[in-house]
Amino acid sequence: MAVYTVTHGIHLDGVSAVQTLTPVDNIRLGDSVTVAGAGAKFNVTGPVISVEPFEYTGKDEDGYLQFDYDSPKPNQVLYEVAGQSNDDSYNELDGTLTYTASVTWIVNADVTAWLGITSATANDTAFITTCVAASNAWCYRKRKEAGYTDATASAPSDDVKLGTVMYAATLYRERGSVDSFASFDGMGSFPIPSTLGRIMQLLGCGRAQVA
Repeated sequence: MAVYTVTHGIHLDGVSAVQTLTPVDNIRLGDSVTVAGAGAKFNVTGPVISVEPFEYTGKDEDGYLQFDYDSPKPNQVLYEVAGQSNDDSYNELDGTLTYTASVTWIVNADVTAWLGITSATANDTAFITTCVAASNAWCYRKRKEAGYTDATASAPSDDVKLGTVMYAATLYRERGSVDSFASFDGMGSFPIPSTLGRIMQLLGCGRAQVA
């Protein structure tokens, strides 16, 4: 979860635009944000419709957002708020903008189907849930770091979904091991279900850059 301080804002044509004190690089279109303490025109929990860093001037006759590209407005987030009167200009604001990425690309059933198992105990189910949540968050973050803009509600493609499932399965198979997959002396190695290289390939992420 990230919390940003709101400094300025404007409301025009059913859309509120707020600026924050620090950059909002992690926020993408469609992400849900919560603005609080900034007044009725700005307080909302809802999806982001633009992060354009220029002065918002309202909608055109076709309903498209318009901006003054000669007037920068850094760290800006736009979202819809209905039933409020228009402002004449940007105003100073108090308040906070909270962003929590809740990624739901895969669910438990995707992982158990790929592993070919069913949960034996409640603890198994709980751990698979933990692995699914961790994989959703990690794969989304890796895609974002690689420059992709993805929705959080569903995977952007089948290959990305498979990569997310494979990473969750990898985390599950590492349960109880010291450093990576479980193995047994004198009995051979436990079969590795996937490799990080393959997972990154499915996610569409290149190899890590080095100095």
